[in-house]
Amino acid sequence: MDLKTLTEINAPSGHEQPIRRALLAELKEKGFQPTIDRMGNIIVVKEGVGPVPRKRVLVSAHMDEVGLIVTGHTEDGFLKVTQAGGIDTRVLISKRVLVGDDNIPGVIGAVAIHLQSAADRARVMGYREICVDIGAKSKGEAEGKAPKGTYISFDTPYVEYGEGFACGKAFDDRVGCWTILRLLEEELPCDLVAAFVSEEEVGCRGASGAAFAQEPDIGIVLEGTTCNDLGDIPEIAQVCKCGSGVAVSFMDNASIGNRELFRKAIAIGEKEGIAHQVKSSVSGGNDGGVIQRAREGIPTLVLSVPCRYIHSPSTVIKLSDAESQFELTRALLRAL
Repeated sequence: MDLKTLTEINAPSGHEQPIRRALLAELKEKGFQPTIDRMGNIIVVKEGVGPVPRKRVLVSAHMDEVGLIVTGHTEDGFLKVTQAGGIDTRVLISKRVLVGDDNIPGVIGAVAIHLQSAADRARVMGYREICVDIGAKSKGEAEGKAPKGTYISFDTPYVEYGEGFACGKAFDDRVGCWTILRLLEEELPCDLVAAFVSEEEVGCRGASGAAFAQEPDIGIVLEGTTCNDLGDIPEIAQVCKCGSGVAVSFMDNASIGNRELFRKAIAIGEKEGIAHQVKSSVSGGNDGGVIQRAREGIPTLVLSVPCRYIHSPSTVIKLSDAESQFELTRALLRAL
């Protein structure tokens, strides 16, 4: 399964069924015996080829993506929505979406700029002021097509452009899922616990149960992270850069990277010539936080692919960064 296929599957937080079905089919075709836990996480355990006792390493990536969910309907047939995961409303206006399992096409709308006052233009619209237009003529028709609780995904095809760039939705974190699929094809000295987890974008819920149940010795979280390397941002203020390799985190708002793992990852990257960079901002949070605190504690490290315009309908990555995430994770697992 390639990255294009993974990113174009619609599966917002709490509605991971479509991506879960695709991953289960792929894993079974490759000869694995995946299991599903109560949180909807997919777990695959691949025993290592090293001598016993072997390290048991949990490598985690989340299946879900940010999206919207229907909260109500207007009398004239528009959908009222809120976020499923953190989305800045400024990136939403006029974007195309797909509504529900039937992929009903829609457009995110708001009052046109011609009709806005100066005060309106000076502030950020909230979710109460935007709606989704699915072409319904009445409240009853809108309710019939998209009742409350219906999920909405961005309608963004995967496209490659420029020199090795790709644009699409859900790189956070289908790129990590793609890396795990590739790692499962490798012979490693450690026991690999591959975890495709649920509901990261709404509070890291799936990984908490997976880490508790699997009792790993080490946790490695594969993620996408904010990349703000735009032209007018001073270099000292940039979190990481597209094209400079996988970002290794020493700390974020949810976890502190294990010192030994952090140093080992940097040393291996330098020794083997794998492109890497240190994430320079203590910001954000991900499944590393809940994995690190599971049971009596798990040494954890987060390896992220830089994502421009993250949590938006059009995220951009450099494909070489995704490749370096795979290479550095594989090298780190071999070194354990």
